[in-house]
Amino acid sequence: MKEIGLYIHIPFCKQKCNYCDFNSYVCNDDKVQSYMDALLKEIKMYIQEYGFIFKTVFIGGGTPTFIHYKHIEDIMMEIKPYIAEAAEVSMECNPGTVNEESLGAYRKMGINRLSIGLQAWQQPLQKQLGRIHDTEQFIQNLEQARKVGFTNINADLMFALPNQSLEMWLETVQKVASLGVEHISCYSLKIEEGTPFYKLYQQNKLQPIEDELDREMYHKAIELLKKHGLEQYEISNFAVPGLECKHNLIYWENKEYLGVGAGSHSKIAGVRYGNHRMLERYIEHVDKGNYPIDEKNVIGHEEDMWETIILSLRLNKGLDVLDFNNKYGVCFESKYSLPMEKLLKGGLVEISDNHVRLTSLGSDLSNSVFIEFL
Repeated sequence: MKEIGLYIHIPFCKQKCNYCDFNSYVCNDDKVQSYMDALLKEIKMYIQEYGFIFKTVFIGGGTPTFIHYKHIEDIMMEIKPYIAEAAEVSMECNPGTVNEESLGAYRKMGINRLSIGLQAWQQPLQKQLGRIHDTEQFIQNLEQARKVGFTNINADLMFALPNQSLEMWLETVQKVASLGVEHISCYSLKIEEGTPFYKLYQQNKLQPIEDELDREMYHKAIELLKKHGLEQYEISNFAVPGLECKHNLIYWENKEYLGVGAGSHSKIAGVRYGNHRMLERYIEHVDKGNYPIDEKNVIGHEEDMWETIILSLRLNKGLDVLDFNNKYGVCFESKYSLPMEKLLKGGLVEISDNHVRLTSLGSDLSNSVFIEFL
């Protein structure tokens, strides 16, 4: 039986955040049941045909905790026999969408890691982002999660927000880290097409912050989190050593994973699959007994090598050159001698212990580094 990661997409939210371009929808009670029925059917189809063992599970969205927890319980009951022993089972959660009862139910059904979306400590910034919660709800839900037995909790934070000062950002990082969470993800705001923020940007009603402030926020956060015992292991992620997100490491190490639900993606046996994004199309395909696949692409040898390079370089441990050579039957040093010479000269990468890593400058200019390997 093949061991892979499993991603489960729950696309429902109370409302869309102003920056969000994820495949999510304002909750419609009529749609929830039919979608969850289809999701269960899709999972059963894969299990019956392939018999996967899931070494990690990640339930994301949307806001999985916005729908009733019994829907999640149905999913967990279905996959429980196929979850590896001691597997990491994560679920995304927004403050204000859980309470002690639901958190206790999630813990009992086998979920052992929470990822809570706070984004910013200050309420004016939360409102600007379109968040449905406040900081007090975050603190209360964190305490409730601890009470029912969660010992591995991530907080999602965002920086480079319009009207966010360096002091506001550092207060957010300091306050959240002081609460003792085991993992923090720090993402710089990207203004994506099709979002309310993008519309405001086009109308010159929203101005991105200066790149220099963005980078100062990032580097100050790295310093502050290290003081709280959270080590950086990926460009945007920090953890107590040993509690790095195992599911996300599957992506960054370019390994195999199955995605179920509307708009989810999979990578299995050298092929990338993408499900239909629209709920109606997704449900329609599954109800007919078909996999709801909208796109399917065979990953070429060169493409897979490039993906392994750029994903590995996101990690602080970098790219293991010996592993790369063994996996692809090439000599990294020869094949990429020209880009490596340029990047080393520019101080964007470094080599030690047969690993290629981004420097601090390379991390700031990571997209430029990745392009050199194309």
